[in-house]
Amino acid sequence: MKILILPTVEAVTKHAARRLARQLKRKPHSVLGLATGGTMDRLYAALPAMVAEEGAQIEQMRSFNLDEYVGLSGDHPQSYRHYMATRFGVPLGVDLARMALPCGDAPDPAAEAARYEAAIAEAGGIDLQLLGIGQNGHIGFNEPTSSLRSRTRIKTLTRSTVAANARYFDRPEDVPTRAITMGIATILDAREVLLLATGAAKAEALAAAIEGPLAAASPASALQLHPKATVLCDEDAAAALRLRDYYETVHPGGRDPSFGGPL
Repeated sequence: MKILILPTVEAVTKHAARRLARQLKRKPHSVLGLATGGTMDRLYAALPAMVAEEGAQIEQMRSFNLDEYVGLSGDHPQSYRHYMATRFGVPLGVDLARMALPCGDAPDPAAEAARYEAAIAEAGGIDLQLLGIGQNGHIGFNEPTSSLRSRTRIKTLTRSTVAANARYFDRPEDVPTRAITMGIATILDAREVLLLATGAAKAEALAAAIEGPLAAASPASALQLHPKATVLCDEDAAAALRLRDYYETVHPGGRDPSFGGPL
């Protein structure tokens, strides 16, 4: 696992945007695994300018999102389909038909989960998977105790996750309590993984993922098994890392030759 510690949230955002833009420049028909959330808001806002700066082509790309709430239609303002259309697809001019998400209001959510898993495989798998990390260590909606061999399926959300998501809804009772999510094994099948973590609230979860034991109690720890996983974090999110000196010896200032040096 490659650990890049950058000084600020802005630096993490710029670094991640450049990584995505360079992926599309190198391989215009890339299949991206995309995520949602506050960290991704900043990344997607920065991406159009970075795509232009790098001269990347986006017309041939495809994407699969990590998850979607069970029970929400795609036009619901708090659905992830709506989120991705307004924050990623429309600003970048991506054909929305090339952006796949689970159908949250499918009559049979379990069958929809199986269909989605098969669609990822039929697309040739994911080239670069983007991830955030929850305060309890979840990736996607793989909550603690998720099987490390899990595939796309329905997950019941923890009370803490539901509470964290309540700020996006008018009433607490409107917050969905289940989601269709890529499984941990599905995520690990991606050829590359890029995890973003910013802010002190993510420090303990990030330390458990990177330096703790491989355990279902910390779903993100499964990334220790991935042959090409990179973590981008700011100073606050890195605060609990015991081996920080080593990471900064390997990548001083967060520099990484594969990104063309400091950004």
